[in-house]
Amino acid sequence: MIRLLIPFLLAAASALSAKAPADEFPARRAALRQSLDSGVLLLKGQPPAYDQIFRFQQTPDFYYLTGWTDPGAVLLLTPSDEILFLPSHQERAEKYSGKHTSAEDADAHAVTGFEKVLPIEKLEAQLDLALGSHSRLYAPWAEAYAGQLRARYPFREVADATPLITKLRVKKSGAEIAAIQHSTDVSIQAHRAAWKLLAAGQYEYNVGAMFLSTFLDRGCEGPAYSPIVGSGPNGTILHYMSNQRRMDRGELVVMDAAAQCDSYASDITRTAPVGGKFTPRQLELYQIVLGAQKAAIAAVKPGIWLAGPGETLTKIARDYIDAHGKDLHGEPLGKYFTHDIGHQVGLEVHDPQPYGPLEAGMVITIEPGVYIADEQLGIRIEDVVLVTPNGAKVLSAALPKEPDEIEKAVASK
Repeated sequence: MIRLLIPFLLAAASALSAKAPADEFPARRAALRQSLDSGVLLLKGQPPAYDQIFRFQQTPDFYYLTGWTDPGAVLLLTPSDEILFLPSHQERAEKYSGKHTSAEDADAHAVTGFEKVLPIEKLEAQLDLALGSHSRLYAPWAEAYAGQLRARYPFREVADATPLITKLRVKKSGAEIAAIQHSTDVSIQAHRAAWKLLAAGQYEYNVGAMFLSTFLDRGCEGPAYSPIVGSGPNGTILHYMSNQRRMDRGELVVMDAAAQCDSYASDITRTAPVGGKFTPRQLELYQIVLGAQKAAIAAVKPGIWLAGPGETLTKIARDYIDAHGKDLHGEPLGKYFTHDIGHQVGLEVHDPQPYGPLEAGMVITIEPGVYIADEQLGIRIEDVVLVTPNGAKVLSAALPKEPDEIEKAVASK
């Protein structure tokens, strides 16, 4: 079936709204209910925060299954039923955060998309009732409430719900692909704008500010992660985020930044020279990293692994780097590629990583790099890639990465 669907999804993704259609959330819950095997699943959304000073962010698994973005909700699933529990209205709290939907509201069913919406106070009774006819309880083991459930139900098996949800999340629907593509398109615009600031005397935070400004200006929630703008020696630090250094002409700048739009993330990295011209050594190393990325993308297909033993995408990229260059001591460069080739992307920039090979419908990053502290040179090139039945579709292909294209884009002001 997936072989028939993926070509359609690719064609339709650009035409779809970035927001998931309302009927997609109940379809996800129905798929999850089929895997419960006479069990009951309890999933809590993000609780409300006292005197909240940052924008509320729903937990990804809860959003994936419900589409609900208000705090304090709980989901109860059985193989044949589903209930959304909502907090009651609290006048004082709503003066600060605005009015939230509650179970007693006349439009609660229409707004939430659930046939059964109950006050949070009825959760315990409904859970006890569900467990009266089901033998197993599912909850995310990483959450504190899983331990609380074990204490409340000592003679019940509390199984981990996370693998069941992850299995659904790793394959993206057409609407999800469209949302990731939208975040990617906005990220591409931000990179192009940021490149115009790569001049001697500018600071890394000037470039970072351009990323953030573009994300917000295009109507996105903001960054999918803190932008990385590492110039000169800072480019050798994989997750450098302070962005405080003054840039000098002739240095390389590693820019790892992407937007989160309509709850979905992207993840893009480009490396460019301050002033618009690679030195011969920078160009040599850049072309090696680019060649490694092309080799890895060419190998993307269902059945291959991102990393691990055997012939993986990480090994393909590292072998390419090892075979195509030397450090200043004459040693192969593979040891300077210090991380795996990529990760899953979706509701989170690092979406849950299942143990297993790639499958059609997954969205991943391909991001080889070399980080040579002795030369104060860091280079990373990262693209967002959709795994198709026959290979790969690069969702971020519109952002230049050939060295002459990079030079031209940076030099033009």
